[in-house]
Amino acid sequence: MTVRPDDRADAGWKIDPGRFVRFSQVDDVFNRSWWDERVRSPETERFFESYRKPLVDWKKARGFRRKDYALRNAAWHGADIFAELKEAEDRREGFLDPLSVLRDASDEKLDMGDPTEAAEELKQVASTLGADLVGIAEADERWLYTERYSRQADGAKPNPMDPDLDRVIVVGQAMDSSLIATAPSALAGAATGLGYSQDVIVLLMISQYIRNLGYRAVPTLNDTALAIPYAIKAGLGEYGRHGLVITPEHGANVRFGKIFTDLPVAIDAPIRFGVEEMCGICRACSDACPSSAIPDGAPSDALHNVSNIEGVTKWSVDGEACFGYWAKINSDCSVCIRVCPYTRDMSRRRNRWWLRLSATRFRRLALWLDRRSGRSDRVSSNDWWPTAADGAVPVELRSRRTETTQGEVGHAGPFQ
Repeated sequence: MTVRPDDRADAGWKIDPGRFVRFSQVDDVFNRSWWDERVRSPETERFFESYRKPLVDWKKARGFRRKDYALRNAAWHGADIFAELKEAEDRREGFLDPLSVLRDASDEKLDMGDPTEAAEELKQVASTLGADLVGIAEADERWLYTERYSRQADGAKPNPMDPDLDRVIVVGQAMDSSLIATAPSALAGAATGLGYSQDVIVLLMISQYIRNLGYRAVPTLNDTALAIPYAIKAGLGEYGRHGLVITPEHGANVRFGKIFTDLPVAIDAPIRFGVEEMCGICRACSDACPSSAIPDGAPSDALHNVSNIEGVTKWSVDGEACFGYWAKINSDCSVCIRVCPYTRDMSRRRNRWWLRLSATRFRRLALWLDRRSGRSDRVSSNDWWPTAADGAVPVELRSRRTETTQGEVGHAGPFQ
């Protein structure tokens, strides 16, 4: 498959300079569930509480039993440790504030030589430290939050970022697609938590490496800036109808983190490999969305609510409807990722062949083949566990697990 550079500066997001307004983290729908009565409800409170105290027999349904929630919460444990480490200082690191658990290092900067070669070295290091995807973008103030959200103050607080940190390293962690195949379920939520927990550690290790070279590094997860436009600008993928970045390697089943740095490395260019054209004819995510939150029409600058960014023409998800469903089922949904035709194991030859076909004028054939394959069918959460109800693992599940071991989900801010 040929992945070609995108000659458009924003790789699919058409921005109206006269109407564009930077986004405030206070208006993120997850944060609004703490202060905005239009979003806050007993269901949203129960949703957040369930991550601290697994629900006991909340629902006698596959994928929502105690062991499913136990696994989901265990997967989140790594990210939660850092998020809660400095809550007394009004910091929720990785979600509302940058990660800060880093050692001091020498201020003497190592000469990195040619920026292109330095970028290749950095990517090799990042891959060695566990990153599945790495791209580099130029810092862009438009994607910085105008302010952070403070849980203690229940309002805004400053979001400082030194303009000298002019490079943004975008790191992607692939999700476990065998878990995503059970969506919607608490098991699918375990894929989300595991992605965040892995991302935190990888971001911290890469940042410490940069600091050890004498340069500055500010690792961020969902905090500080919008991840999706940075991932697009860093050449990691294209924007999809479901509001997520679709990558050639893992589809949309990716969690993104970012590192702001002054390390002198070359930037990557946005890419195109047929996603915009495929999403233009595919309605898999919008048809399957349980909350009807995903648009089925053309990209638009219309706003659903304050959780959308203003002055941008794109496919925008209705965050209130989406998160309302999450709260209702007590776990994140991920159905849009499961049904997306790009959610497939690209290490398999036949899936790479499908990806090439999808980028041609025969993309309708590729879409028809995907729908005929049954690839997106939901896997019973009971069947995910080693023993099914009768104590045996069905043959069809064993083959499905082999098919979907390397994965593709994500939320890095689909509501913006």
